[in-house]
Amino acid sequence: MMLNKLLLSDAFIAVHNRDFRYFLGYRFFMTTATLMQSVIVSWHMYFLTKNVLWLGMIGLVEVVPQISIALFAGHYVDLLNRKKIVQYTTLLLLLGSAILTLYSIESFHSFERFGIWPIFVTIFLVGLSRGILMPANTAIIGQLVDKKDYANAATWNSANWQIAAVMGPAIGGLIYGFSSISVAYGSVFVIYLISLIMIKNVRIERIALKIESASEGMFDRIREGIRFVLKSPELVGAFSLDMLAVLFGGAVAMLPVYASEILHVGPEGLGFLRACPAIGSIFMSFYLMFNPPVNNSGRILLLCVAAFGLCMIGFAFSTLFWLSAVLLILSGLFDNVSVVIRGTILQLYTPEHMRGRVGSVNSIFIGSSNELGAFESGIAAKFMGLVPSVAFGGIMTLIVVAATAKINPVLRKLSLK
Repeated sequence: MMLNKLLLSDAFIAVHNRDFRYFLGYRFFMTTATLMQSVIVSWHMYFLTKNVLWLGMIGLVEVVPQISIALFAGHYVDLLNRKKIVQYTTLLLLLGSAILTLYSIESFHSFERFGIWPIFVTIFLVGLSRGILMPANTAIIGQLVDKKDYANAATWNSANWQIAAVMGPAIGGLIYGFSSISVAYGSVFVIYLISLIMIKNVRIERIALKIESASEGMFDRIREGIRFVLKSPELVGAFSLDMLAVLFGGAVAMLPVYASEILHVGPEGLGFLRACPAIGSIFMSFYLMFNPPVNNSGRILLLCVAAFGLCMIGFAFSTLFWLSAVLLILSGLFDNVSVVIRGTILQLYTPEHMRGRVGSVNSIFIGSSNELGAFESGIAAKFMGLVPSVAFGGIMTLIVVAATAKINPVLRKLSLK
């Protein structure tokens, strides 16, 4: 009786939707495979090259195609069948994982013959896919759930992603550590196949896309989406805060070096460290399901991003595995509040016929924060040293929060209630 009452509560309202559940299944398996591949690639790359700069280059190679295609993808997401766009784009991820599997069958011989180019080709395909999938997935959520359930759907979407983010790196590190590199890459391929099956089962019946003018050109529509974001202080404030904070404050790209050189753990330990931020995010997600951040949302957002920066400063100086893990867990806990609030703002403040274009702008901000952040981390670590570069990033995050609070009072005073 208690369990039934809990399941019928507002905290579970979005997952009562059958198609939203299948969509979460797709996102779960796709994210698991992508993050498995990410941790395997980062360790494999460092093993082959022993160069932190190449780790940073992974981020750059991924972000360039993502940013380049995002705005065009957003335009077509608002015009074409969103489910088919997701299906066909997932095939690109499948192709990339197949390339890595073949490359890794005889890793040393392949390295001598091809160098590290097959890895970068795959990372390029991942970036291209992300540039398309992020606005498409954002727009699909708006079609699957009612407006009143957006905050709950954003929380479930975030929790789903974070659970996958725990399992992906952990499974990738364990398979790599206890079997072989080719088995690890092959496992990624199989999980991408499962995600493809999940998205095929999603039914999108309510399509209410508004095309303002048949004569309106692609670039006019893209500019309209950009203008809409720039004229919405809630959107541009939340997007830019996330971009700049994670651009400077993220330390994930340097985790292979921390694991190997400072904390002295192998790929299994790296997989666990990569999973730690998601562990914190999962705990926060379950809290937010029952306590959505709809009151004083802007203030909560700023405080949590500042706390994220402090965690990064502490992580920079930690030489203990358990302490580093705890700080990463806390960073994920605070970061998830930002994810949920930003996702809710995007759905609430964006008309349905513009969600693809606005989602594409958001994907550029996110891509800049994560992948350009990885590139920035590699460059900073090369010239400043590993520990000073990560500490500097955390300090810059605090400065970004203070500046945002000062220049964007609309975001600071925002409530989503």
